[in-house]
Amino acid sequence: MDVGIDNFRNEKVQRFEEFVDRRLKPDLVHAIAERDKVFEQQKVFSDLRRNIENLEKNSITNLTTLVNLGSEVYVQGNVADTRRIFVDVGLGFHVEFTWSEALKFISLKEERLARQIEEYTHLIASIKAQIKLVCEGIRELLQLPAEKTVEAHVF
Repeated sequence: MDVGIDNFRNEKVQRFEEFVDRRLKPDLVHAIAERDKVFEQQKVFSDLRRNIENLEKNSITNLTTLVNLGSEVYVQGNVADTRRIFVDVGLGFHVEFTWSEALKFISLKEERLARQIEEYTHLIASIKAQIKLVCEGIRELLQLPAEKTVEAHVF
């Protein structure tokens, strides 16, 4: 009779481990990668906002810059009028904005990106909690003692 119970436990443990390895861990890796992409987008828009604010503050209406053609090959480019800029709004579309229009768009975009980061952070926390819950279930099935937590002392 004990052999049957042990087989049942081992099958359950194996299914739980497979669930963690095949479903939860890949979901966690994917959610972290997606949140990282949003962090990168957030940085791009933050940099763009800062650049536009610097152009405005210093009243720079034309400039000379280096343009990356790809494979780290650069060419000098002249911008005759910086007061109108093209901003990537997604899906391969670029829209021409004035500085103030671009700053308004960037502000809205940054708010949306912050919400996305928050949503991914909650999803990541949820997946981590599910992994912990399944690991606790495995521990109980194997009748292992609970892990002792070390209390932090604040000095």
